[in-house]
Amino acid sequence: MATVDYFKRKLDDKRRLTIPAELRAEFSSGVVITQGFQKYLHLYPKAVWDEEVESRLRGDILDERIADLNVQFRMGKIEDVIDNKQGRIVLEQYLLDYAGITRDVEAIRVGKYWRLMAAT
Repeated sequence: MATVDYFKRKLDDKRRLTIPAELRAEFSSGVVITQGFQKYLHLYPKAVWDEEVESRLRGDILDERIADLNVQFRMGKIEDVIDNKQGRIVLEQYLLDYAGITRDVEAIRVGKYWRLMAAT
């Protein structure tokens, strides 16, 4: 089976994003959604966040670069689980506003996480 590296979806009226069935196992540990480096969002499997991102954010307490990354990724960070029935997650309005997402979302795999952006 081919790897899914891209998908496009419309948010429903409750700001829910449906994760494709082929990807739901990847997010079985839950999801973490943060602001991205630019005007997009990062969607991490909870296991990836816990094992790889958290350790990188701990870093040297006096390292300003690490402090800036903590602010970037922790400001507005949400954790959620995919609903079992339809495979959806809720995207908070302030995160959608940050990324300029109104209804149409494009998701692109970036290594072990996903970039969510307004569809073009």
